Amino acid sequence: MSLDRSLKSAGALDGRRSVMTRAERVLALKADKRLDPKKDSALGLPKTKVPEK
Repeated sequence: MSLDRSLKSAGALDGRRSVMTRAERVLALKADKRLDPKKDSALGLPKTKVPEK
C-alpha cells in the first residue's frame, strides 16, 4: 500500500521558523551589544526578531 502525497512530510520543516533558540538569541544579542554575559542573566532575555533568509 502506498502513502498518499498529502501525508508525506519530507519538505514540511523547510519553512521559515517563527522563533529562535536560546543560543541563537544570545548570539544575536551579543552581536547587537544588548547583552553582557558577565553582568546580565540568561533568564528573561529580551525578544529578538527572527532574521530573514
